[in-house]
Formats: sequence, C-alpha cells, structure tokens
Amino acid sequence: MFNPSSDDVRRFFCETFRKQRANEILTPLETMAADWVRHHPEYHDVLSDVDAALARDYSVDGAQANPFLHLSMHLSIDEQISIDQPRGIRDAATALTLKLDDAHAAQHEIMECLGEMIWNAQRNGTPPDGDAYIEAIKRRLK
Repeated sequence: MFNPSSDDVRRFFCETFRKQRANEILTPLETMAADWVRHHPEYHDVLSDVDAALARDYSVDGAQANPFLHLSMHLSIDEQISIDQPRGIRDAATALTLKLDDAHAAQHEIMECLGEMIWNAQRNGTPPDGDAYIEAIKRRLK
C-alpha cells in the first residue's frame, strides 16, 4: 500500500509544478495534480521552492492553510468521485457542481465535509462515516 510521508507529498507537488512549468511529460496523477495547482495560483510561490516547502511548518497552531493538504484533498475527492466511493459521492458531487455552476467551488464544499468527517472520526476514535459524509454534502444542495 502506498503511504507517502508529508515530505513525499510536498516533493510530489513541487516536482509536478516544476515539470508543468517546464512543459515536461506528466504522469496521469501528476496531470490531475497540475490541474488543481493551476486553480490555486496562491500556492505557486510555495511550490517553486522544494527546500523551503520541506522546511515549512503548517501546524494547526500556525493558522495558515497547508497547500499540500489542500491539494491532496482535491486529489482524494477526485478519486472518490471516479470510483463512487463512498457510494453516492459521484451523484452528490455532480449535483453540487450543477447547483454552484463551478466544479472547483463544489470541490471546496465537499472538502469541508471531508474534513468534518475526518475530524469526527479522529475525535471519536471511530472509522470514517461515509454515510454521514454523503449526507453532509447533500445538505449543501438545499
């Protein structure tokens, strides 16, 4: 099973950004990541310097968004939608995208729900609740 460290994730996004700017061939996963990087120009400076990216602390106490977590969550949501896991996320994401008329905005709404599900699971010491996750997304359709 693939279990990258936070440094591996940071290197992946920095290298993807470097390859994208150099017009080098990207792997399918890098292509997906590059699409999300394009939607987040506010992260380009961070992604331009791998050494600084590796040294930076994005702890919760720092009150600064972690661009690597954010981009990783976009990729996770893409994967969930592609395999419809948890069941119903594809339809819920499609409906939310249609409602907002913006796939990126819909992903950010879904990301809030994903973060809440993960936080609840960690706080309660329980497995992630996919049904509650889907219901949270559906509530955003109302």
